[in-house]
Amino acid sequence: MAEKEADPWFSFVRAHRWMIREIERRLAAAGLPSYAWYDALWGLESGPDGTRRMHELADVMAIERYNLTRLVDRLEQEGLVTRTRSAQDGRAAYASITKEGRALRRKMWKVYEAAVDELFLSQFSPAERDRFAAALDRAAAAARQSLG
Repeated sequence: MAEKEADPWFSFVRAHRWMIREIERRLAAAGLPSYAWYDALWGLESGPDGTRRMHELADVMAIERYNLTRLVDRLEQEGLVTRTRSAQDGRAAYASITKEGRALRRKMWKVYEAAVDELFLSQFSPAERDRFAAALDRAAAAARQSLG
């Protein structure tokens, strides 16, 4: 009987889903919001001065803009982000993380980082991490380039 060939795509998708599921569980157990909130807050905090254009934030998060709009609406209602329009181009909308948003993101990171370290990073040697990250970066670049 031939040995089954590895299926890195299926393995990646399955691992990602299980990881996010467990991170969501741990965040909820700690009384914290969902992973999507963390992702948006980090996307803003990592931008210049904690601000990004909405379409840039959608790209950083790799989500559709209509999903981002609903998420940012909720974050804004909670006082975690603010939104403004460009004075030069009224169509351009910006989102900025607030002091409260930064504090919540740091609190969420403690739970998130522990899960990633324990369940994901600890499964790889430093050399494997480097190879895996480089391969995933190449795949992401290829997908992004094909989108145009």
